[in-house]
Formats: sequence, C-alpha cells, structure tokens
Amino acid sequence: MQQERALRTRRAILTAAAQLFDDYGYEAATMSEILRRAGVTKGALYFHFTSKEQLAREVLHENARVPAVPPQRLKLQEAVDRGLLLAHLLVRDPVLRGGVRLTLERVGHDQLDRSVPFQDWTEESLRLLEQAKAAGELQPHIDPRELSEVFVGAFAGTQLMSHAMSGRADLNERVVALYRVLLAGIAVPGVLAGLDVTEDRGARVYEAAKLLKDGVADPRPV
Repeated sequence: MQQERALRTRRAILTAAAQLFDDYGYEAATMSEILRRAGVTKGALYFHFTSKEQLAREVLHENARVPAVPPQRLKLQEAVDRGLLLAHLLVRDPVLRGGVRLTLERVGHDQLDRSVPFQDWTEESLRLLEQAKAAGELQPHIDPRELSEVFVGAFAGTQLMSHAMSGRADLNERVVALYRVLLAGIAVPGVLAGLDVTEDRGARVYEAAKLLKDGVADPRPV
C-alpha cells in the first residue's frame, strides 16, 4: 500500500511538472508552482525529485516511452501508425505533451539532452522504412534515412501549428492530412491503396498497443 501511494505521489508530481512545462516552458515553471499544482508536501516532492532539471529529464524519458505499434502486413503502415498513435496520445497525456514542449524549446543553459526523443523516433522510423523499402512498398527514388527525418520533422511542425491554432484540439485531423499528402509521394500505387490513414485509426492502434503491451493477442485487425 505504501509503495502504491508513493507511485501515485510520484505520478502526480510528474504530471504537474509536465503540465507547467507545456503551458509556460521550462524556465517559467517553478518548483513552488509544481508543488502547489501537484497537491503534495514539500518533503514528498523533494523525496522523489531533487530539482526541476531532474523532473524535466524524467518527463523527457517518458516522452520516449510511446508504446510499440502492433505489427502490420505493410511496414509503411507501421511507420504511419507510430505518428497516428502519438497524435492520439498527445491530446490525452499531459506528461507526453510536456515532453514534446521540452524537446522543442532551446532556452537557458541547462544540461537537458532534448534530442533523445527525436533520435529514438527517427531511428525507429528508419528501421520500419528500410523494411518497407526492401519489401517494395516505397517508390525507387526514396531514401529511407532522409524520409525518416522528414517524417519526424514534419510531425513536430504539425503539432506546433496545432498547438498554436487550437491547443491541439485538431491535431489528429492535421496529422492525418500530413500523412495523406506525404504518402502520395512516397508509396507505390498498390501499397498506397492498402494504407489506412483515417481519423479513427490512432484510437484503434492505441487499443491494440495496450493489448500488445499487456501480452494479450488481439485477433481483430487494427
């Protein structure tokens, strides 16, 4: 029971910090405001996290823990599913949103390594896109490494625009539009017709990813 309470307290602090990072940025967020928003004692806060920088590092690490997407017949579908899943989660997960804000801002002289989430997602995209290339899913002129960086960079810009325009309320719609445009220029026609880039796919991938994480085989196609 004590361990569960400690985990809940830690999560409350992490969520409060992430919300403040997302709302105001790293420099403007203060430990006193994190303490107030988390609703915990000062002793509890400093028991779990000794500094704002440590909190930010943990939020960034959480940002790199997006669930794995379920395997698909088309590897290009898996690469797209990664982005659709992230868009679905960004609307719902304050810790993930705080991590995204941290990766995109460059302020102060702190020692945070903000490149890790970008590097992880780029490498995962590269792995899937190389498999898609080998399977003949991509047009011959496409370079998987170049495309992996475009995938990640374009998503980052799209979510920034969505954040500015609607507080990310239209993020899923914008990301679907992004992938539809990108895929038309990179996928071979037969593969393009078989890709699912619909607005409810992110939610379906999320449900299947939860089952996959729990070790439950889901017989339904995503």
